[in-house]
Amino acid sequence: MNRELPDLNADFTRRATIATAEQDWQPSPSGTVWRKPLYRQGGEFGPVTSVVRYVPGGSFRTHPHPEGEEILVLSGVFSDDSGDFPAGSWLFNPEGFSHAPRSEPGCDLLVRLRQYPGAQRRRRLVDTAAEPWRAAPVPGLSLKPLYDESGYPEYVCLLRLDAGAEVPAQCFAAGAEYFVLEGSLCDDAGEYPTGTWLRLPPDAAQSLRTTTGSIAYLRLSERSDSVFEAHKENGTA
Repeated sequence: MNRELPDLNADFTRRATIATAEQDWQPSPSGTVWRKPLYRQGGEFGPVTSVVRYVPGGSFRTHPHPEGEEILVLSGVFSDDSGDFPAGSWLFNPEGFSHAPRSEPGCDLLVRLRQYPGAQRRRRLVDTAAEPWRAAPVPGLSLKPLYDESGYPEYVCLLRLDAGAEVPAQCFAAGAEYFVLEGSLCDDAGEYPTGTWLRLPPDAAQSLRTTTGSIAYLRLSERSDSVFEAHKENGTA
């Protein structure tokens, strides 16, 4: 396997968009796991964000996760030493965690590697299907917070925007990153259907809307006091 993979979307000062439904699958070192890279820096062993597919019976050998690992199960069932995780499961494995991931029926995942440094972070498992949606201060917007750990800057949530709803312009000091799970989202630069990955640069301002209704994953590298974090203000965090 060529370890000198080229950097991809490594310039965080530029907006980046990928329609993953149009990407081809690329092999991984496992031979039974495939991937669609979204962001990569420093080759095979640098930080990376990908859509990952385990074929039925696919697996990796036991390995650690320096600087952490984040997984959102998009379909199928993902498994490791700690259990079986169906679609909708969100997993955060901090630095120092080690496992042998696999999938008996096969699965698709959104995976982020080596982007959460800090050995004191807590491991988290969230069954998003069982979590209630929390109202936000914008009509038609609701949230499911996933990661908001004291002492660390990142914030991660699922957002749901009802058909016809609009989020007024928000400014993200350290940028923002979306993955559209259902429906489509729109901003002034375009429309983003299911499967689209979108990253905004630091200090980007964005108003968000949808005609179809949409559910999306949202990650902020730093909290920004946006409406997507307003649940902290009403005591529901």
